[in-house]
Amino acid sequence: MESVVISEPGCYLGRTSERLVVRGPKPRLESVDDEQIPLPFELPSPAPLAVVTSTGTVHPDPPLRRRRTVDGKPMPRTSPDQIELPLFRISEIVIATRGVSMSTDLIEACCERGIKVSFLTSTGRPMAMLSSPMLTATVATRREQLSAYGDQRGAEIARAVVRGKLGNQAALLKYFGKYQKSAAPDTFAAIAESVRAITALRRNVATVAGDRVDDLRPKLLAIEGAGGRHYWSGVRTLLASREGFGTREHRGAADPINSALNYGYGILYAQVWGAVMNAGLEPFAGFLHVDRPGKPSLVLDLVEEFRQPVVDRAVLAAVSKGTRLDVNGGMLTNEARRAVASAVLDRFESEVAFRGRRYKLRSIVQLQARSVASFVRGGPAYRPFAFKW
Repeated sequence: MESVVISEPGCYLGRTSERLVVRGPKPRLESVDDEQIPLPFELPSPAPLAVVTSTGTVHPDPPLRRRRTVDGKPMPRTSPDQIELPLFRISEIVIATRGVSMSTDLIEACCERGIKVSFLTSTGRPMAMLSSPMLTATVATRREQLSAYGDQRGAEIARAVVRGKLGNQAALLKYFGKYQKSAAPDTFAAIAESVRAITALRRNVATVAGDRVDDLRPKLLAIEGAGGRHYWSGVRTLLASREGFGTREHRGAADPINSALNYGYGILYAQVWGAVMNAGLEPFAGFLHVDRPGKPSLVLDLVEEFRQPVVDRAVLAAVSKGTRLDVNGGMLTNEARRAVASAVLDRFESEVAFRGRRYKLRSIVQLQARSVASFVRGGPAYRPFAFKW
């Protein structure tokens, strides 16, 4: 099963039989007296159509290939600005740009097959998710989830979220820092200091007392914030030779690194949101993150333990390998968005050790959502995913 990321503005998504059809933007024409004539000045040609999937970047087929119908009659040549993918291979579609249109036939096909459709802004901020309500028509889990907010179960999940995030922050710094031990001893020493500080904060999580989320949230958020400052200090040390990254910025980031991280997090949000819904959980009823209108707080809770092993590692590895992340008008260029999407999707397909077996990270996201659902229903304690460096 594949994820499909649409990052080219102006595309059209439709359905032909059992295939997803993606068409690129057409050249603009000026209409005069019901006739279409080229504009009297040149416009930049649309970027070559490309669709990023979890198995690689797909480009249009050569226009010379002919398809035939059942009765053998020749069909028109495949358009050079069209890509087709079989629906049975697609698990989700992420639309991460503006100006994309989608046919109702495709929407119906996605709902019938359980294919999630997520919408992100050009900077990676989640806007919406489309799915069939019948695929998550459960109520028992949601009732227990809401009940857990007021007892020890919610408090345990909140502690686990912070503990998992801090552990993965330390692990990722160790992973990239090990290459600096002999090459740059001063850099290695600075990163090691950040790791020690984060590890000490992680131990403090267990000492935060309270039987309800509301009792311990302020202390947990303070520990999380302190850990974040040490973590991004370590990342800044790793990226010292690259200009543009000073501090971690969320919305409105203009530098390539922050823009790439934000865009990658948007793809991660879509994955986690889908996993939460598939597990029968309510995405807007979290534990660590406070409830606010339009804020999927449970999605944000579960995203925390996957930021470093999925997105941060993918972006930092791409930068270290010399991948260009150009920014135009405060946003990543189409090529940069494709590069980030490809790196993050590749990371989702990576297999890692988890619970004595090896799973793809994509599968672990789903397993963790189901673990939350099991825990609130009285099952085993929830354990955060730990990245092995």
